Amino acid sequence: MSPSQMPSIPKPDEESKAFFESVVPDHPDVTLRPMFGNSAAFVNGNLFMGLYGPDVFVRLPEDERARLTEQGGSPFSPMPGRPMKEYVVLPEAWRGEPDRVREWARRSVEWAEELPAKQPKPRKK
Repeated sequence: MSPSQMPSIPKPDEESKAFFESVVPDHPDVTLRPMFGNSAAFVNGNLFMGLYGPDVFVRLPEDERARLTEQGGSPFSPMPGRPMKEYVVLPEAWRGEPDRVREWARRSVEWAEELPAKQPKPRKK
């Protein structure tokens, strides 16, 4: 796919940013970093949830992804037709249920904590 064919990356509005920050788990090893003009949460270097435009997505094991999909979640596909394997977008309607979103965020961080820690890539000089 040439650069001119790449879909533009949606940017979050201020309300979406504030909502995302309000539902990220309060955890000593969680860090927030910008990612492609959006926000992302990491634990031990592993991405476990993020914001993509107005959408909040989480990383989960297969059984939890299936449960979330049954409840209205959808595969996270930043490029059409190319879903990111372990990530699910939370239903938009859940914006009015932050505690429900926090519960799935907690599950996501717990799953990501079990993954091997990612080592930072050395910076090129």
